[in-house]
Amino acid sequence: MSLLKPRLMTPARLAASRRNALKSTGPRSARGKAQSRMNGLRSGWSSPSYRNLWRAMLEAPPCAVEETARAVLTPEQAAHPRFAELVDIFRQAEIEVAAQSRQLFGRWKTARKKAPASLSEAENLLKTKARRKTSIPQS
Repeated sequence: MSLLKPRLMTPARLAASRRNALKSTGPRSARGKAQSRMNGLRSGWSSPSYRNLWRAMLEAPPCAVEETARAVLTPEQAAHPRFAELVDIFRQAEIEVAAQSRQLFGRWKTARKKAPASLSEAENLLKTKARRKTSIPQS
């Protein structure tokens, strides 16, 4: 059981509430409406458009960061610093992955042995491998 008394709506309080409701109609100009639409971005992950961009970037094909961002975002969102930062993060990650794959591919290419040119070379290679296996002293 609550010890507080229930608040009664007096006629004066009800009239004041109605007057205040008429005053607060929200933004009226196009700029104010656009700004209020972006208010949900303040908390980051809770924004549906931010999460949609994140998912789209993760599922985007290689080298398609810019095209994916243009397809998902409105011009207002694309100009917003939070969205621009996320696109930039994915762009940098794509550059780093490309550089690392080039490095790995270069190492693999130089470390790869040359294939035998003829059948006799292949037979000689197999014979030497077989000799090495049998010539290992067993203890």
